[in-house]
Amino acid sequence: MTTIDPADTAAAPDHALARRVTDVLQPRNVLLVGMLAIGLAAAGEWTGLLWGLLGALCAGIVPAGYIEWERGRGTWGDRHVVDRTKRAPIFFVILGSIGAGSAVMVLGGAPTGILAAMLALWAMTVVLLAVNTVWKISVDASVASAVVALLAAVHSPWWLCAYAMAAAVSWSRVALGYHTVGQVTAGTALGAATAAAFLFV
Repeated sequence: MTTIDPADTAAAPDHALARRVTDVLQPRNVLLVGMLAIGLAAAGEWTGLLWGLLGALCAGIVPAGYIEWERGRGTWGDRHVVDRTKRAPIFFVILGSIGAGSAVMVLGGAPTGILAAMLALWAMTVVLLAVNTVWKISVDASVASAVVALLAAVHSPWWLCAYAMAAAVSWSRVALGYHTVGQVTAGTALGAATAAAFLFV
């Protein structure tokens, strides 16, 4: 007769919830919503949504598409790319994509706020790439934190309440065993620091 450890049955719902949180609040989705809101605030009118969509495309959707393409080739098992030594190509794609998007924004006369957000995300990615060479800092936590911090900078400090969402992302990454508490804490701190770009705008 097979016995079931009560601890396993208790952990199963938490694991399922963590999986749902990490999938729903993955960087691609957070950036799509966040960059649209940042673009709208930066422009002060609906045209900012177009700049925000460009930002979301370059910062989130293109990198996510690249990951899915590599998954199809069998390079990685899933979007999480748990082996940090294999993550460098992703960061270079992000840097190239954000760089290209920023260039288009400059040429197109995009609002300063959305351009500053793009450059802040580019700088954050440089740091993620550097740290990743020696330590598996959490990208998901960094992105969630950065989007909240940037929204607070361009919209209202009330957006800082959305750090509850960033905390949920961090919890899910630890619960699923992808990161340690230290790695998500460092990612969250790095994301928050991206809002410093607006001190110079």
